[in-house]
Amino acid sequence: MSAHNRGTELDLSWISKIQVNHPAVLRRAEQIQARRTVKKEWQAAWLLKAVTFIDLTTLSGDDTSSNIQRLCYKAKYPIREDLLKALNMYDKGITTAAVCVYPARVCDAVKALKAAGCNIPVASVATGFPAGQTHLKTRLEEIRLAVEDGATEIDVVINRSLVLTGQWEALYDEIRQFRKACGEAHLKTILATGELGSLTNVYKASMIAMMAGSDFIKTSTGKETVNATFPVAIVMLRAIRDFFWKTGNKIGFKPAGGIRSAKDSLAWLSLVKEELGDEWLKPELFRIGASTLLSDIERQIYHHVTGRYAAYHDLPMS
Repeated sequence: MSAHNRGTELDLSWISKIQVNHPAVLRRAEQIQARRTVKKEWQAAWLLKAVTFIDLTTLSGDDTSSNIQRLCYKAKYPIREDLLKALNMYDKGITTAAVCVYPARVCDAVKALKAAGCNIPVASVATGFPAGQTHLKTRLEEIRLAVEDGATEIDVVINRSLVLTGQWEALYDEIRQFRKACGEAHLKTILATGELGSLTNVYKASMIAMMAGSDFIKTSTGKETVNATFPVAIVMLRAIRDFFWKTGNKIGFKPAGGIRSAKDSLAWLSLVKEELGDEWLKPELFRIGASTLLSDIERQIYHHVTGRYAAYHDLPMS
């Protein structure tokens, strides 16, 4: 990953001036959804690129060490070997960007990846995921324990009530403490945008998170009713761009929740490319949080190579 965002002083004068033009954002979102996607070998190339942005995720109550092991194996070998050979991509080191698990499963993931002989980062959710409604002391300890166990990326959730009641200074202070607790681990801040009430709040929360030292801002936990949407993404990407113009710091973006199809992933890549440029299209600055997306990408690549769609038994389960 890129160098840490050290953050900036809290600038409430900037926050107070922000007003998002809702109809304009919706129009831009419609343009993205209406666009025709790339085809044939260009599509296969973009889908392989999409694989390298995936934070391959399992966040279920029934996670065990064995399905964490399977997840890690799939992260190292995301696309079947013969398909990569057919595309002349077998020796290009294509893996997912990271695996993302609950704090109690970090040890399992670190162990499995070490056994597989690869250095894919382990990301852990933390801070009372998904609601963020636990005591601050508990949330900070959860970060420290995940880092101790070997997580190098921490996906924290913010306390949404601070956004909804306009307590920007308190939100800034909490995220600063998250940043400090992470130590050398990268901080990805989940805004849970479906619960923030307005696009203006999404922009303000994005800006506060970046000022406070987040290395990434992330749309959702995947557990809300509304998760990653294009209007929210446009607002967050514009906030990242504004922050870069003002400070020179590049902050990463991670949509998560509801991104299930290969076609969806291409739309997200296209949006980031158009809003922030090619320099953001690398795992250091762009991730996709997903659990089922990889399976559909592999099915599409199988179809591109063989001319037919795979049966379920044709592709290894993740």
